[in-house]
Amino acid sequence: MNGQRWYILAAGGLVLASVPFFFLEYLVLEGARSEGTKWVFAGLFGGLAFLPLQVLLVTFVIDRLLARREKAAMLKKMNMVIGVFFSEAGTRLLAFLCAFDEEGEALREAFSGGREWSPAEFDRLRALAGKHGFRTESRRGELEPLRDFLRERRDFLLGLLENPNLLEHESFTDLLWAVFHLAEELTHRESFAGLPPSDLTHLSGDMRRAYALLFSEWISYLSHLREDYPYLFSLAVRTNPFDRDASVVVR
Repeated sequence: MNGQRWYILAAGGLVLASVPFFFLEYLVLEGARSEGTKWVFAGLFGGLAFLPLQVLLVTFVIDRLLARREKAAMLKKMNMVIGVFFSEAGTRLLAFLCAFDEEGEALREAFSGGREWSPAEFDRLRALAGKHGFRTESRRGELEPLRDFLRERRDFLLGLLENPNLLEHESFTDLLWAVFHLAEELTHRESFAGLPPSDLTHLSGDMRRAYALLFSEWISYLSHLREDYPYLFSLAVRTNPFDRDASVVVR
């Protein structure tokens, strides 16, 4: 909002800066006695009057159009990176974390089976996700497989964090940091046997943070695929981590 206000104020200032020169041009045309002098000064003031308008056109209009085009290209690259993340880690990580979710069955019921996956359905699922607590409990499952899974993908996660294109996608960057932090927490524990309740509660909190961010990004990613890449969307639905009956085989 502040950026938009700045654009409006700057554009208004440039327009106002032209007004005195137009007024001077008018005075010259009306009052100059010499025909040659009249047109020389009228041309001078007319050129000065149009200068702020030219700045407005080039800087604010053309520049914004180019910036919008560049942003669209960058978003496309970011979506490709997000797609690689879900292919290599995100989808399976959702399945892992759902097993620790105290209300995981509610998500499985909402997301499994034959879904229409219409825009209205996505709105409903986002609303459901907003109400879901993502209450993970580290004692509900085996932590070793989750640790090994994330440990194997440590270099992959680091590579994503180094991608400069992701600086424009704050929510996905937050997700990567949450997942990487969870990976670090689990990797630094060679054994989970005999951990005190306080430490298990701490791990549950780290899992919950990554799980909630991952789920939200997954919904946005599926919505993007449905609109722009139907063939990739088909594969994503057939590998739905919340559907126990999901099969990559087209039936």
